[in-house]
Amino acid sequence: MGILTIRPAEACGYDLMSLGEVMLRFDPGEGRIHTARTFRVWEGGGEYNVARGLRRCFGLRTGIVTALADNAVGRLVEDLILQGGVDASLIQWMPHDGVGRTVRNGMNFTERGFGIRGALGVSDRGHTAISQMRRGQIDWDRLFGETGVRWFHTGGIFAALSDTTPGVIEEAMAAARKNGTIVSYDLNYRPSLWSSIGGKAKAQEVNGRLARYVDVMLGNEEDFTACLGFEVKGVDENLSRLETDSFKQMIARAVETYPNFKVVATTMRTVKSATFNDWGAVCWADERFFEAPTRENLEILDRVGGGDSFASGLIYGLMQTGDPQEAVDYGAAHGALAMTTPGDTTMATLKEVEKIRSGGSARVVR
Repeated sequence: MGILTIRPAEACGYDLMSLGEVMLRFDPGEGRIHTARTFRVWEGGGEYNVARGLRRCFGLRTGIVTALADNAVGRLVEDLILQGGVDASLIQWMPHDGVGRTVRNGMNFTERGFGIRGALGVSDRGHTAISQMRRGQIDWDRLFGETGVRWFHTGGIFAALSDTTPGVIEEAMAAARKNGTIVSYDLNYRPSLWSSIGGKAKAQEVNGRLARYVDVMLGNEEDFTACLGFEVKGVDENLSRLETDSFKQMIARAVETYPNFKVVATTMRTVKSATFNDWGAVCWADERFFEAPTRENLEILDRVGGGDSFASGLIYGLMQTGDPQEAVDYGAAHGALAMTTPGDTTMATLKEVEKIRSGGSARVVR
């Protein structure tokens, strides 16, 4: 259908499978991490959030390949995954020594931000179970070939966790492509993850190698610059925004370098404050650009996971309609709605996404 050749649903056990870390998020609500006395707990992770969004909002069959330390905290993360409807049968459970010297579960403390105070994330993910994953642990040919997966999603956060995780991604991507599964990748550059292992140079080495396997590439202007080395002009550092024309020039260079890219997409965010952002999106496909309408002064409750929800909406649109314009509209609407609720993952419904995508307002629904 459309610009991508996607395996039929009836021939596959999963619509989408993600690979990545799932952490426990500690949310102080309206307060600050360093003064908090209570936290609300969510699960979240860049790659996982896409699978959960496609399951909970869009009703597709999704699963997660990850690893957890086998203790009560790991089982809490599993329980949260199960509540989200994502298949957890491929979790790799690693024995816990009772202390965490050899294996741990990742934690992420995140403030939402408000007004002039930006959001703040403090992760604690050293020696986590998933960072120790190696080639050969998962039978990818069986998963993609015998079980059948229509779409495989992973990203640059998982790639940055250790020396072994890029090899796991490459092994999975190669098997996915061999079995006719669409591969998407979100560059998701996080300076804190790369700084101690080689910085941008290492990020470009790893992501440049993995990009050769990707059908649908996702990322913002910083991602493409830091991870793939495509320097462009037009960035306003105060607004953290790239002009659309400059982004289009960058994508043209990326597609020329990686002709395997069939779709490239990004959100376009102007940060006026932590509470108000202009929000839009651009998608390149079939040698053309498609843009979602910019929503000016979008009110943000919790911005974490907005980009992942954009990705899940985009993927849904591509899978269901094959139309890039429909897809980028779904993605932008879903991402916008996801940022109106707390936590990393979506609480939106398909009906709400359809309403926003069609230009609906925030009038009360009775």
